[in-house]
Amino acid sequence: MANLKNVRTIFKREFKSYFNSPVAYVFLVAFLILVGFLTFGLSMYYERRQANLTPFFLLHPWVYLLLVPASTMGLWAEERRTGTIELLLTLPVTLMEALVGKFLAAWAFMGIALGLTFPVVITTMWLGSPDVGAIFCGYLGSFLLAGACVAIGVFSSALSRSQVIGFVIALVIILFMLMIGFDPVINAVARWGVPSGIVDGIASFSLMQHFDAMRRGVIDFSDIGYYIGVMVFMLSSAHFVTESRKAS
Repeated sequence: MANLKNVRTIFKREFKSYFNSPVAYVFLVAFLILVGFLTFGLSMYYERRQANLTPFFLLHPWVYLLLVPASTMGLWAEERRTGTIELLLTLPVTLMEALVGKFLAAWAFMGIALGLTFPVVITTMWLGSPDVGAIFCGYLGSFLLAGACVAIGVFSSALSRSQVIGFVIALVIILFMLMIGFDPVINAVARWGVPSGIVDGIASFSLMQHFDAMRRGVIDFSDIGYYIGVMVFMLSSAHFVTESRKAS
């Protein structure tokens, strides 16, 4: 069982490292600019004349597709490239504790980026009377989605000592898990004659499908369980990969 003190130590180390260079601030600014452009520009937020955040949350998966791999690609790859992973693993910290600490630090960093979008909420409340419960559900869904993407990024970073390769692998996995729940893809597969039960089963593994209900203001514990399951599976996979490399 993970020692919470060790997890907290790794978490503090990794979280602090994000802000030891200008990269974190550049990332946060890029995240806010991209979210703002997609919400107010591409989705024509004002032209809709509706006091809700549907267009705002709708685009979060595509923002995470690009920015989460960029923020996680060095979590393990950089440790392996510089050789500090051996030093880390000689400390009285288990591999799983190190993985969980790194994951939580990256997830918290993404949580800060998401939290800094609060002006969009204030703008919406100033323009009308939005459903606060739906906004809460949307943010919860987006935060869980970010956590699942971060876990995928941790796994991808553990596969190679190259940050670029880690970035590409994470981007491909996240894109695949988004697209299998995308309506045009589902409809195309259904037209090929695949039984609807199989199509629905494949779509149920999509990051997008479980996010859609929450961004509309519906909390289903199966959706929350799905995201937690993705996080656990990806961290366990990262643990297996790293242990295998140690053994070889």
